Amino acid sequence: MIEFINVFKSYYGSNLKAVNGINFRVEKGKIFGFLGQNGAGKTTTIKLIIGALKPDRGKILIGGFDITENPLEVKKLISYVPDDLNIFNRLTGVEYLQFVADMYEMNRVVRQSNVEKYSKIFGIYDALNMKIESYSHGMKRKLFIVGALMHDPIVLIMDEPFNGLDVKATVDLKNILYSLKKEGKTVFFSTHMLNIAEDICDEIAIIKRGKIIYGGTLAELKLQKNNLYDLEKIYVEMMKNE
Repeated sequence: MIEFINVFKSYYGSNLKAVNGINFRVEKGKIFGFLGQNGAGKTTTIKLIIGALKPDRGKILIGGFDITENPLEVKKLISYVPDDLNIFNRLTGVEYLQFVADMYEMNRVVRQSNVEKYSKIFGIYDALNMKIESYSHGMKRKLFIVGALMHDPIVLIMDEPFNGLDVKATVDLKNILYSLKKEGKTVFFSTHMLNIAEDICDEIAIIKRGKIIYGGTLAELKLQKNNLYDLEKIYVEMMKNE
């Protein structure tokens, strides 16, 4: 469902490759975790997936469509939860959600039903008429998650989605991701939270300095590391040694 084929990306004015020849594939109906330190290339990779950046070289396929050649077809399939929450601050919550619904040409009855459903799950329904700038960090995160879910995406892309969520919202999001998986949807998210990756991911990839240093299941990773069961220790050692 998501495939990177020898993808490179450098930023203007820099010789440093933010993404340095990466290859990976995420199958339909999988929850895929993308791990790495700050500056490793996680957000750049996500921006390449959603079409906010163009690769210097290589190919990115989403649902069989090349993101460079068929950007609109890809964007119909995906939704996105950004890490940067300080956007659309002058809108109210409901204005933002209506904006998203209009972009995806959602039926008015369906949009109203889904806005109510997801905003109540995440406990922000009563705050939708407030300006987004008045929201707490956690409330903003919940609003963007609602916006990403409301049009029933085939591929859900999220950058640090659990950051700032309270315990209940974390559990609710996990349950929703499990439901999407059962429906054959694909979930790709970056995270620093190893316990969450271990809990819900079918597969992971670990990126360091723009390169994928591991891709596969957590069970396979532990086997490679002589059955060490502490993922945190394994991860820290990989960050030191690679």
